[in-house]
Amino acid sequence: MKRKIHVVPHSHWDREWYFTTSRSKVYLMKDLGDVLDTLESDPEFKYFMVDAQGSLLDDYIKWRPQDKERITKLVKMGKLVIGPWYTQTDQLVISGESIVRNMYYGMKRCESFGKYMNVGYVPDSFGQSGNMPQIYREFGIEDTLFWRGVSDDMVEHTDFNWKGDDGSVVFTTQIPFGYYIGGKIPEDPKENDEFWEKECLEKAGGRSATRHIYFPNGFDQAPIRTNLPQLIKERNEKDPENEYVISCIEDYIKDVKSEKPELEEVQGELVIAKHMRIHKSIFSSRSDLKVMNTQIQNYVTNVMEPLLTISYNLGNEYPHEAVAEIWKLLFENSAHDSIGSCISDTANEDVYVRYKQARDIAINLVELHSRLIATNVKNSADMTFTLINTLPQKREDTVIVKTYVPGGKFAIVDEKGNNVDYTIIQSRDLTDYVLSQIITIDPSRKFYIPDHVFEVTMAIKANDVPALGYVQYSVDTEKDSHKEMEEKSVLENEYYTIEVEKDGSLTIVDKENNVTYKNQGILVENGDDGDSFNYSPPRKDLEVFSNESESSVKISGSDVYSQAVIHFDMVVPENLEERAEGKVSVTMPVDMTVALRKGSKVIDFNVKVDNKGLSHRLCVVFDSQIVSAFNYADQQFGLIKRPNYYEKEMKLYMESMNNRSEKKTGIQELANWANDQSTWQEPPISIEPTQSYVSLTDGKTGVAVIPQGVREYEVLDDSKIRLTLFRTYGFMGKENLIYRPGRASGERIIETPAAQLLKQMEFNFGFTTYAGDINDADIDTLAKQYDTNMEVYTYAEFLNGRLIFSQREIEGKNDIVHSLFETEGNLVVSAIKKAEEDDGYIIRLYNGKDHRNLDDKIKFNFDVKEAYYTNLREEKTEAIKVENNTISVKELSHCKFVTIWVK
Repeated sequence: MKRKIHVVPHSHWDREWYFTTSRSKVYLMKDLGDVLDTLESDPEFKYFMVDAQGSLLDDYIKWRPQDKERITKLVKMGKLVIGPWYTQTDQLVISGESIVRNMYYGMKRCESFGKYMNVGYVPDSFGQSGNMPQIYREFGIEDTLFWRGVSDDMVEHTDFNWKGDDGSVVFTTQIPFGYYIGGKIPEDPKENDEFWEKECLEKAGGRSATRHIYFPNGFDQAPIRTNLPQLIKERNEKDPENEYVISCIEDYIKDVKSEKPELEEVQGELVIAKHMRIHKSIFSSRSDLKVMNTQIQNYVTNVMEPLLTISYNLGNEYPHEAVAEIWKLLFENSAHDSIGSCISDTANEDVYVRYKQARDIAINLVELHSRLIATNVKNSADMTFTLINTLPQKREDTVIVKTYVPGGKFAIVDEKGNNVDYTIIQSRDLTDYVLSQIITIDPSRKFYIPDHVFEVTMAIKANDVPALGYVQYSVDTEKDSHKEMEEKSVLENEYYTIEVEKDGSLTIVDKENNVTYKNQGILVENGDDGDSFNYSPPRKDLEVFSNESESSVKISGSDVYSQAVIHFDMVVPENLEERAEGKVSVTMPVDMTVALRKGSKVIDFNVKVDNKGLSHRLCVVFDSQIVSAFNYADQQFGLIKRPNYYEKEMKLYMESMNNRSEKKTGIQELANWANDQSTWQEPPISIEPTQSYVSLTDGKTGVAVIPQGVREYEVLDDSKIRLTLFRTYGFMGKENLIYRPGRASGERIIETPAAQLLKQMEFNFGFTTYAGDINDADIDTLAKQYDTNMEVYTYAEFLNGRLIFSQREIEGKNDIVHSLFETEGNLVVSAIKKAEEDDGYIIRLYNGKDHRNLDDKIKFNFDVKEAYYTNLREEKTEAIKVENNTISVKELSHCKFVTIWVK
């Protein structure tokens, strides 16, 4: 039977890379315009795929609105293939909610033109998340096609089933040699024959499960090959034993499935770099931008959207379009090269601007709606603090807030009249500035004006803050509930005692479980001979440790909050050349603040670094004092268990170079491997991403680190967690790295001096200990709480002016305490927001435990008319029984998520 070659015309369109988005948009006008002309004029040119990115249509139509109808007509005819993504998103760094919203907005936008390709097409992202099959299925997608992450050691054929960590299965085709393999068809007869035989039949089709071969005709920013129909016609005439057709992905998949092949199965996360590069340390490239991504993603989904939902429940408008603009700015930065930061310095400047725009819109939406909530409460106090809890569980926490307070003593009083303890950590007198900003719409109205106003950072011990709601505290200037900071010798709260040793390391005593952890929080600096795509160790490295550096410490605290500020002068090599010589000459000042909040099981870390060195890396190490062959982290919508060392994969590539590795692979072995160009594209290193935590446990005790910036880790010696804080490099791409042999990824001539990060930087993370296994610890819930700060809105009439924009006085009508709903089980909340198309609420929950089934109950504090399970399109799929305004959430297995609509 003839083999059928599906030649799929496309262009893989990087919106930015070694060029800026502005440049790609200008060329998009030309290239997509040519596509429209060709598809309209040539009936033999049946399809062209626009890289599955709906955002490209927005870019094009913004400058060429006159072509909207042309695009719509071609999409409806099926000739112009678009969607389902908004941008070609990364799958490992980006959050699950970002991936879901990317596809939601992509499908929605593409539907406005007619239809979208119902395939999870991912040509170039650096690995596939283990929960993508479930996400695809929940969008109604049964098929996916991608390039990176699978090797022939895992599966024989390039057509197979991919089973997600939750058990969802999608049909998959891997593009074995990349999306560009058929992009350059030679027209010289001899070269043409060799091309089709070698590139198409042998390489692309060599491992196909059926007689059908997927053969993409395109490459990066590729213009349409207008004579492709003629080339296909000529090929059919020269090779009558096979059939060549201009096709599309959906037709290819339909034809493969029609033959009902016996398909192999792969499972879970796909990050093996045998045949293609995964760049498995890109998680820390441009650490400053990774920090922004982490902070903004957490803020949007954990704080902003739930707070807007509370505000909407209280009668305020839900700003759908503003929220969509935030998400679309983040989607532009979520594209695999953009979030990877493997782009030029100029392009990274654009990434920063988009983060700043998204952050500014989100912060100001939260500020406005916090104000609408706070000022509409029935309370006659002159000054109030409104604590807004955006998680669906009651919270007791010590909240750190930067705000304005009156000078002198005062008490914070809760809704029951009880004093609330607080501690002022820092303060400065801003009386003249603040009081000069007052604007009174009604000058005749009298209100409280303090004699002095201070800007402070303060810790407030909040108790029983309602689930997904607020409580309003009052300020009483006749009382005092302040707890003074005093000099201390150790840090202590209910759970921990922390001693700072003479060398600056920490001894942490877990008081609950009577376990002492020594030598914690050690900073380790070493060289980085890599580039924007990969960390790679230098062939001659030198490590510098904080506990071998000069240090000093100042400890202070109260019953509410205590901190140790440890200063290190780490003397490091200036550059790789000096490092190779074993010299150090540059002082890199580091301030590490370790803090304990009353009632908190997480130890807070803040590290400020004034970076002075080039091409290096700074990490922090925690020793679990146990031995475990596996670590636990969270991925998109669930937990993932990873080996600390990829023994099978390491053995395979070492065998391929006839140099077997023993238990650990050292730098010399990797250097030998790097010189063998016939082996894997990258070694199977164990530098990993996480969404919010990484943990080691032996089932009896355990530790976890909760990063709030760079989310990259590695487990050393089966016992130590090494968290990357930052790494720096000077080129987009470099050749012949230990961790990536051969050609440069990206452009080797493009220097990236901004990526040396010669500036002050700040990193936050938490550390916690526990007894039992990972499920007993509830680290998934604890990490969600740690990443979700309670909002505190301060209001007094003397602040109502230029400082916060003047607003008219509102007569409060709402209660001093309010809660929208509360969950009772251990499912983790992923999203709480208003539904996109109606007046309902959307709640998304997932099981974050390790193979332990969970259910839940949600108790609503309003009359629930109806409730449904939905898919990720927010389309109702199954009714949920409501009893006494409470619903029972069905049992979810490992890594399962569920979306609920209520009204």
